[in-house]
Amino acid sequence: MGRYIARKLAVLPLIIVAVSILIFVVIRFIPGDPARLMAGMDATAEGVEVLRRKLGLDQNIIVQYWRFFLGALQGDLGTSINSGYTVVQEIATRIPYTLQLTIAAFAIAIMIGVPSGIIAAVYANSWIDQLIMVFAIIGASTPSFWIALMGMSLFSVKLRWLPLFGAGTWSHLILPSVALAMGPLALVARMSRSSMLEVMKEDYVRTARAKGLTKFRVYTKHALKNALVPVITVVGLQFGGLLAGAVATETVFSWPGIGRLLIDSVRYRDYPVIQGTVLFTVSAVVIVNSLTDIVLAMVNPRMRFD
Repeated sequence: MGRYIARKLAVLPLIIVAVSILIFVVIRFIPGDPARLMAGMDATAEGVEVLRRKLGLDQNIIVQYWRFFLGALQGDLGTSINSGYTVVQEIATRIPYTLQLTIAAFAIAIMIGVPSGIIAAVYANSWIDQLIMVFAIIGASTPSFWIALMGMSLFSVKLRWLPLFGAGTWSHLILPSVALAMGPLALVARMSRSSMLEVMKEDYVRTARAKGLTKFRVYTKHALKNALVPVITVVGLQFGGLLAGAVATETVFSWPGIGRLLIDSVRYRDYPVIQGTVLFTVSAVVIVNSLTDIVLAMVNPRMRFD
């Protein structure tokens, strides 16, 4: 077990470095000149060139990446071309909002998705099962931004129950978190149902029934624990997906998180902020997925570590 965890942790830096190289190269293909945008359209060619040298954009891409890599090792991701603040400061001010939104959406997906899937499995092929699966299919197939727009139209514009934009109070959090949670909620519900149905066919469950145990005891003590093993994998992946997928939701609701920061940075061709936000998001997703694998290995005795 210890060797398995060590291998997982050893791979993390390699993945993050590979992703940082990919990010650094890809964003150089974004149309537009950040020096020209920063200097203004009325700036002279000489002034733009001076600014480009000041920002280090006149150097070749290998030199630029090496400077970025050495700085990142020391916790320096550069300085925003647009605001003048360091990238670390920009990200640090947005992290609480993104975490708040992600954790709220994650909690909604788990607290509703897992029980719904289990109930659908217990009452398989009944109207309850069909109703839950219909809602799950709708949630999985509907884009989060469309759910966000419909929620804003109904609860903010027509009924005026919830604020339309912004952050700061719990009421601002309701619509964004529900919109972001719908996709993962549907997937968790469907996975919980299929996993529970699979476990209920196992011999040890039939044996427990033959011994005269109540359905509640059979489901909770014998079936549920084993049915949750594959669900843990999906849940871990969905948490990472929520971090990465909050971009559209934050943009629609003007939520001041990392996703909104990324969109604004792309608009202004702010290379350092784009690199920093994408690298932070990818690193968080990779770490969460690795921790999910470790937790899965701990709760699944049949998993091999060699």
